[in-house]
Amino acid sequence: MLNFHTNARALYGASFAVFLLLSLIVAVGPAYWAQENNAPLPGSRELSEQEQLGQHIYISEGCVACHTQQVRPVPSDEVFGRPAVPADFARFKPKDAFVQAPSLLGSQRTGPDLTNIGKRQPSEIWQNMHLYNPRTVVPDSVMPSHPWLFKEVDTPRPGQTVVQLPEGFGPANGRAVVTTEQSEALVAYLLSLKQDPLPEGSAMGAKKGGAKADDKGGGDLGASVYATSCASCHQDKGQGMPGVFPPLVGDPVVIDEDPSDHIRIVLEGLQGKEINGVAYASPMTAFAAILDDKEIAAVVNHERTSWGNDAPTVTPADVAKIRATLDKK
Repeated sequence: MLNFHTNARALYGASFAVFLLLSLIVAVGPAYWAQENNAPLPGSRELSEQEQLGQHIYISEGCVACHTQQVRPVPSDEVFGRPAVPADFARFKPKDAFVQAPSLLGSQRTGPDLTNIGKRQPSEIWQNMHLYNPRTVVPDSVMPSHPWLFKEVDTPRPGQTVVQLPEGFGPANGRAVVTTEQSEALVAYLLSLKQDPLPEGSAMGAKKGGAKADDKGGGDLGASVYATSCASCHQDKGQGMPGVFPPLVGDPVVIDEDPSDHIRIVLEGLQGKEINGVAYASPMTAFAAILDDKEIAAVVNHERTSWGNDAPTVTPADVAKIRATLDKK
C-alpha cells in the first residue's frame, strides 16, 4: 500500500499521472476530436506563399493583440459576417511537431473582427492607405501607423505601387510612398481573409446574421450598416476622398428617382467607373453575400436621405426583386 505521507516518489508519480489524465480528458481529447470531425469548408484553400509571409508579418506586428478572427453569435458581430463554426479553423494546423498552429483567433476586440475583411474591404488601395496611416481613411482610428512597411522614393520606378495619400498625410519632404514586399504580403494576407459559405442544408447552422428593420429600412439600421460597411471609403458624411473614393453627396446614381442602379451597385459592387469625370480605380465591395435585403434597403435609404440627398426610398422587396435578376445571370 502506497503511503503518500512517507513516499515522495509515489506522491509525485500519482500527481503527475492525474495531471496527464486530466489533460487528456479536458484538452487533448476534445481538440483531437474537433480536428478529426471538422473538415475544411468547400471552397476554402491553403494560403499562398505570399499570404503565409503576410500572416507571419500580421503576427509579428502584433495585430492579433487588437483584432480577432472569430465572429460571435451576438448582434454586435453581425456586421462582420456569419457566426464562426469549427470548420472555419480546420486549416489552422501545427506546422510540425514542434511548432504550434499560429495564434490568430485573438480575444481583444479593440479593432474590428477581421474574419471577413477580404470581402468587407477588398480594395488594395484602401488597405495600403490604412496600413501606412489609418487616419487617412478612418479619421478617429486609434490603430498605430505602420510606415516602416513602406518605402519613400524620390521617383517611383515603373511597376512600383504608389500609395495614394491625402494632402497632409504624405512625407514632409514630398517624396512618394511605395509598397514593399512586406506591405504587399500583409495586404495579400488580409485580402485572403474571407468567410466561405456553409454547405446547403448544413447542420452547422447557416443562420444569416442581420439586425431587424421595418419594411421601409433606414433609421438606425441604415446608419449602423453605413458606419461599419461604407464609411471607411465614402467617409462619415458621404464626402468621399478626392480621386480615390467617390462622394455620395449629390451622386447622380444616389439621388436618381429610379433606385435600381443604386441597389444593383450595392449588391454587385463596382470598379473602374467614371463618375462626374473622375475614374476611380479602387473596387467597391459586392454586398450581395454579406448583407440581407433589409440591411441593403436600410443603407440605400440612409444614403438617399442623408447629407442633403433627398431621393425616393426603397423597400426590402425592391432589393429582393433586383437580387433575383442578378441570380439569373
